[in-house]
Amino acid sequence: MATIPISRQGFKKLEEELARLKSERPAIIQAIKEAREEGDLRENAGYDAARERQGMAEARINYIESRMALYQVIDLDTLGGDKAIFGATVEVEDVDSGESKKFTILGPDEADPSRGSISYMSPVGQALLGKEEGEEVTVDIPRGRVTYEIISITFEGSRD
Repeated sequence: MATIPISRQGFKKLEEELARLKSERPAIIQAIKEAREEGDLRENAGYDAARERQGMAEARINYIESRMALYQVIDLDTLGGDKAIFGATVEVEDVDSGESKKFTILGPDEADPSRGSISYMSPVGQALLGKEEGEEVTVDIPRGRVTYEIISITFEGSRD
């Protein structure tokens, strides 16, 4: 099975989330028990909500645990170079609009486009990988096809 790159910081956050979810198990079980004691389960919204919460928590726990062995933890502070790789922060400019953006290329389980990080598996991430400053990449995104010129590639290391 293939490994999945993840930053040291991203791995730590997932470990913390896993510990938090596991620590919530007793409270969820208690909520189910209390709701069950209220009587008829067919019309018991508290029971349904507690069971749904339990299902979501268990699904997330299973997801994280199943991926832990696949992660290849990478220390962003050790990265450098002149190509766009995992951990690089790439500044691009939309060739048509002149709008500039910065993307930090990370793994799929830690990417957060709202915070400027994208997955190396995303269309933009795939297009940027291996490229250097001055190169242009064309990529299909939800709003259509866009061509970016790579303005700079930096390695900012850990941001925590």
